Amino acid sequence: MNLNGTKPVSDNSRWRAVLARDAQSDGRFVYGVRSTGVYCRPSCPSRRPKRQSVVFFTTADSAEIAGFRECRRCRPRGGAPRPPAIDHVRKAADFIASHADQALTLGAIASHVGTSPFHLQRTFSQLLGVSPRAYQDALRARRFRGDLRDGKPLSAAIYDAGYGSSSRVYEQHPTGRGMTPGHYRRGATGTSISFTIVDSALGRLLVAGTDKGLCSVKLGDREKELEDDLRAEYPSATIQRERGAFAQWVRALIAHLDGRTPNLELPLDVKATAFQWKVWRYLQSIPYGETRAYADVAKAIGAPRAVRAVARACATNHVCLVIPCHRVVQKGGGLGGYRWGTERKRKLLQKEKQ
Repeated sequence: MNLNGTKPVSDNSRWRAVLARDAQSDGRFVYGVRSTGVYCRPSCPSRRPKRQSVVFFTTADSAEIAGFRECRRCRPRGGAPRPPAIDHVRKAADFIASHADQALTLGAIASHVGTSPFHLQRTFSQLLGVSPRAYQDALRARRFRGDLRDGKPLSAAIYDAGYGSSSRVYEQHPTGRGMTPGHYRRGATGTSISFTIVDSALGRLLVAGTDKGLCSVKLGDREKELEDDLRAEYPSATIQRERGAFAQWVRALIAHLDGRTPNLELPLDVKATAFQWKVWRYLQSIPYGETRAYADVAKAIGAPRAVRAVARACATNHVCLVIPCHRVVQKGGGLGGYRWGTERKRKLLQKEKQ
């Protein structure tokens, strides 16, 4: 579940994994069932819940902080001890949520929880991947977007969310970069996206964009799944398939996959949070043929404790290859996750090292 309010682009595939009881997805995410208050592994043998009752989490810790308890059948923790700080972090998260429109200090939150500001900052960031301040910003932005979707006047939405002034809204981009609050309030109606799907060295390649730049680049095996993911990312846009669309960009991407064009410099039109952009810009600076560990990326962007948040930013990358999230690997040398499949990640890295 993303606090930035955007629909998680991988939820469709996660739900398919749950329906298939896919054991290979265990460890990549857990799912919570609102009707029971329990969270499970994707492979859990229990009866499948209704889709509208399911919410996804990256880790067991985040599921428990959200109030879900571990399933006794599939044991998502796998016997790992429950971090003692979870209760503190959950209490802090609840307090922030109930005061999201107010000016909160770390000291005030720590006092409510009954711990020190330093300890709270450290444990909160470790378990949720964001600081208490960033968590409050995300909740505030989510409320702001919700009010806009419900038709509340822009001025009222600004002050009810606790921004205080319109200038803070434009500074913090609560509706994403490249989209004004007014445009968001209209549901992004009028945005026109064209896409094409072509063969590549790594399967089918979807390339989509607007008149401003690329908004989606995907790799996959089935055209329908690629198109469904694109429509899930941009549910209010007008989307049409156009053979030969963005021919110059497509040629550059194909050449890159073939190893003929190491560097990609293509225009982008992607909505994201400030943190995602910070991660993505760093990924674009990683030289062709080199890799970085998730922890290295976190340190490089000035957020050494935000390793999980870095991993989430990589997983929510809309434009693979252009933003080379495949160049981020595990510290011990493992490949780590890759939205388009670890085998594709392996082949990409091998090609770049030749």
